[in-house]
Amino acid sequence: MMAVASKLSSIAVIVITFILGFAFFYQISNLPKAQKKHHMEEMASQLINFFIFLWIGKIVLNLSVFVQDPLAILAYPSNSYAFYFAFFACAVTFVYKSKRKNRNIFSYMDSFMITILVASFVYEFIQLVWVNDTFSIGYMILLSVLLLFVLLIRDRIATNTLTLIVLVIWLIGILLLAFIQPYVTIFGYIIAPWFLSLLLAICLIAIVINLRKRVS
Repeated sequence: MMAVASKLSSIAVIVITFILGFAFFYQISNLPKAQKKHHMEEMASQLINFFIFLWIGKIVLNLSVFVQDPLAILAYPSNSYAFYFAFFACAVTFVYKSKRKNRNIFSYMDSFMITILVASFVYEFIQLVWVNDTFSIGYMILLSVLLLFVLLIRDRIATNTLTLIVLVIWLIGILLLAFIQPYVTIFGYIIAPWFLSLLLAICLIAIVINLRKRVS
């Protein structure tokens, strides 16, 4: 029961950090009100999808336990592999949804970037203050630099280019932290260097494709 309560409290913290992220995005965004609302609805939808996929991943990873005692799965924490599963599942559904509705994926990236950067910073600040996790300091510095960079340059560069640049800097920064510190976490989940390296490779491929499109 305590494990379930702990999990629910951690989910509540993440929800609160994203609410603050949404509020920050709403205040600083130059988009019309209707478009802001639409972007926030899309981000909230993706957040809900992530939690659903996180539970699905947890069930898949503990399938034998789930078959024997479905309620027992509530006591099992969602590990990093469940996080990876949820991340890629959300990415695939978001891309599919965007393609099906014939909309530009990058049109939402500015909103996602600002919201996630703020939510991540608030989460790490809570970890530092609440549980005295000093490993949060390095990540907080990285997030602060990225957020400042985005706010200063977002009106001077194309959204797709800015998104890819920020993703690459973020991934390289976390990779460096992963080698400097015993571990690095994203919203409480320990992230392995191989996962970060895979995402970095995907981003670099996307940059090459983006450059080729410009040339052609």
